[in-house]
Amino acid sequence: MRNAPGGFAEFQAGEGARTPVEILAHIGDLLDWGLSMANGERKWNDSKPLPWDDEVNRFFAAVKKFDDYLASGAPLQASLENLFQGPVADAFTHSGQIGILRRMAGSPVKPENYFKAEIQAGRVGADQIPPKREF
Repeated sequence: MRNAPGGFAEFQAGEGARTPVEILAHIGDLLDWGLSMANGERKWNDSKPLPWDDEVNRFFAAVKKFDDYLASGAPLQASLENLFQGPVADAFTHSGQIGILRRMAGSPVKPENYFKAEIQAGRVGADQIPPKREF
């Protein structure tokens, strides 16, 4: 999502394929769904995509809400296994699709070594520590 070029949101890989902004909206829906399962609401929403920057903000807000709930100690109304094999795994899959579309659109994401990344619980927003090692 970071440094996506202008026009990327509407990049069309092929007829009938979701655009990056449609995928990002779906990821936001998945994260909202995960939170709703965790707190017992179990509610799905199929959102109409917002402009790219708004969807990016929505994504980070959804990650924060989900993360805050998981870290709160509140009782989970769904197992961690189901939360991670369902909405979280699905969101990871779709984030990979966005990465592939970036490459297809001529603006690949620079690879980095996530094993060496500085991970900090609760730091889930766009403001991340720069990569320690890019390939």
